[in-house]
Amino acid sequence: MTKTDLVARLTALLEPEAAAHDLELVAVEQVGGKGTPVIRVLLDREEGVDLEVIAIASRWVSDFLDEKNPINGPFTLEVSSPGVDRPLVKRVDFERFAGSTVNLRALVGDKRKSWTGVLIGMQAEDVVLDVDGEKVRVPFETIQKARLKGVVDFGRERGAE
Repeated sequence: MTKTDLVARLTALLEPEAAAHDLELVAVEQVGGKGTPVIRVLLDREEGVDLEVIAIASRWVSDFLDEKNPINGPFTLEVSSPGVDRPLVKRVDFERFAGSTVNLRALVGDKRKSWTGVLIGMQAEDVVLDVDGEKVRVPFETIQKARLKGVVDFGRERGAE
């Protein structure tokens, strides 16, 4: 199973479980090479998450993955909040965080391009950014990585946590 396939499978399994625990599954990431992969599960909710929520979530995520056994072999599990550099993964993320500054990387043709700008939102199939006063349209399907840059989360600013 490829890394992309595993992340997609884990996302499909964990998304409804997170919702059942009143949490949003922001992203699942697999990091590390061969051997023991690290599976990162990023969770959030409108009022934010604290260490108690993450500790409880770590237990149910671990139990759930042990029960479903979707990973062949050993792995290390990390459960955390998305932090101030929250990844933007779903189309709805690009609407929800409009007005925020983002870093975005996409594969355009055969070249990787990166932008930092203010997220305007989605227009048809494109993510639209304001980069130094110029509108930049990036087809959603070409985005490789997008993250908030700063402290905006669910439309409000957060202090240090």
